Order: sequence, then structure tokens, then C-alpha cells
Amino acid sequence: MHSKLLITLLIVMFCWLLKTLVTRGLKAKSNRTGADNRHTLNTIKNILNLLMVIAIFVVWSVELQKFALSVAAFVVAIVLVTKEIIQCFIGFIYIQSTAPFRIGDWIKIGDHTGEVSETDWAKVILLEVDPATYGYTGKSVFIPNNQFMTSSLKNLNFMRRYVNHTFSVVKENTEVNPFLLKPALLEKAAIYCQDFNEVAERYNALIENRLDVKISGPEPDIHISTTELGRIKVSFSLFCPTGEAFEIEQKLTSDLLTLWREFELKTEKMATSE
Repeated sequence: MHSKLLITLLIVMFCWLLKTLVTRGLKAKSNRTGADNRHTLNTIKNILNLLMVIAIFVVWSVELQKFALSVAAFVVAIVLVTKEIIQCFIGFIYIQSTAPFRIGDWIKIGDHTGEVSETDWAKVILLEVDPATYGYTGKSVFIPNNQFMTSSLKNLNFMRRYVNHTFSVVKENTEVNPFLLKPALLEKAAIYCQDFNEVAERYNALIENRLDVKISGPEPDIHISTTELGRIKVSFSLFCPTGEAFEIEQKLTSDLLTLWREFELKTEKMATSE
């Protein structure tokens, strides 16, 4: 018994030491080359964890067999108690076999959006991303593996570089004709997008070829409609770098409000002069 405890302790310490050395080695290599080795590191950790569990089972196989026979009457209860754990392990097998995402991909599951930073037999860890600004929130989200078998999953990896950013501005229905502002707003949008227009066209074509679908862009588009309450709704659609999407949104919103106000003042001045 004491020898088996010692062997178990040595196995755990050996695996921990090996994982530490591998982690340091891969991180040092990443710092030198700039390559993203998180997927390799995560895979090695999971393999070492699996080998450690198998080794411990082998060491204690006789005791575990006796224990299993002694608790045969409680198998049903044990299954019920460990149902969530079993589901998470099956979910891990599902994720590894179907590979719906990799370490570093952006995904959305349920109400959570983020970058996959780590996976193991129980959970997937996401670095949360704000869908409105496409920026990291600094929070980590732990998703049980069984959720990936029961919830819809979206792989947003193409959004890491460029995104089809859509936003709307709602104004009260005044005397302003928003269609008269549309050409000036399109011109402003084209100016904001001109620095990356060529790259956006190539990336847009790449996504269409890989997904075999037609997506909007890369030219900016403006759609004018009304809400259920009769207010004017101006919707913008831009294919732009993810990191610049929120900044361009703020600029176009400011341009719309400025042009709207100028048109109102011009209309009031004309009405006064008459």
C-alpha cells in the first residue's frame, strides 16, 4: 500500500514537472519566433493528463477492481451523481473528434463570445470578447464541455481580422429627408475605409471562396428605414478591420448627427426667410 502511494506521488510529480518544462520551452520558443504555440501546448497538457490517469489506474487496478465489485449495488446512484462529469467527458471527446474550433479561434456559444484559450476534459476557457466593440473585456468564461453538445456554436474566427460591422442610428421623424444625407455619408464612409480598401477586398474574396457564400461588402452601404414607432432608422454596413470597427462607427455617427443638424438649421432658416 505504501509503495503504491509513493509510486502514485512520483507519477503525479513527474507529470507536473514534465508539463512545467514543456510549457516553459514552448513559451520561450514563442517569444523567439513569434509563433502561436497555444494549441500545441494545450494538446500536450491533455495527453500528459490522460497518461497520468491511466498510469494511476494501472497502479491501483487491483484495489479499484475490488472497490468496483463492492459498490456494484450503487452503480446506478454513482452514474446519476456523476452524470454531469460523464457528459463533460463525452463533450470533450466530441470536441476533439469534430474539431469545431482550435485554440485562438473566436467562438460564440449561447450568450458568450470569446477567444478559445484552453480546453480540457471538463471545460473550455474563453477570453471574453465584447461583440459591440470587438475588444477583450479582461474576463475569462468557463464553459462546461457538455454545453457544446446541446447549444448552437458559432465559429467567428474570420472576425478576428475583418468584420462585417453593422450598426444603426435612430432619429425622430422631423422635416429632414435622410435620403439627401446619404451621398455625403457614403463619401465619408469611403474616406474612412480607403486606407484598407484593397486588403478588405482580398479578405472579402477569401471568405467568400472558403465559405462558398456571398457576403456583403467590401463597399460601405447605408440603408434607410423606419421603426415601429415611426422614427427614422439609418443603418450602416461596413467591411472593415475588427480593431477599427468601433472607431469608424463613432465617426459616422458623429457625421450623421452633424449633417442632420446642419440640414435642420438650413430648413429653419429657409422657413424664416419666407
